[in-house]
Amino acid sequence: MRQAVQSLSIQTRGQGLYEVTESLAAFVASNAVQTGLVTAFVRHTSCSLLIQENADPDVQTDLNGYFARLVPEGMDWLVHTTEGPDDMPAHIRAALTQTSIGIPIMSGRAVLGTWQGLYLFEHRRRPHRREIVLHLSGE
Repeated sequence: MRQAVQSLSIQTRGQGLYEVTESLAAFVASNAVQTGLVTAFVRHTSCSLLIQENADPDVQTDLNGYFARLVPEGMDWLVHTTEGPDDMPAHIRAALTQTSIGIPIMSGRAVLGTWQGLYLFEHRRRPHRREIVLHLSGE
């Protein structure tokens, strides 16, 4: 069995979804694993990872709008406010989504559906540099 690890650095411009599907595909292709599993893990607590539709940008708009309504800023009962009004809502949004995703590898490619893409979901308003660690194992 082969294993490989790579770190991706993603510069965000604030809240939103940032597609990293091409970087994931390039990592898998460069390691010549035909069958296995690639795991993506984001090393932060105020952003997350999603597999989501990558064909219609309205999906991203609606997801951002939904999470803004589900976990709004300005909840006066929050205790953790040291890093600004968007910080604790970002932690809650990350807790509702995921920080790690496993994707099967078949025939040397990540097995994503026709309209699926891997996204970093930034929950903070300010730009951040985020790190995603990719781990590939297989044969």
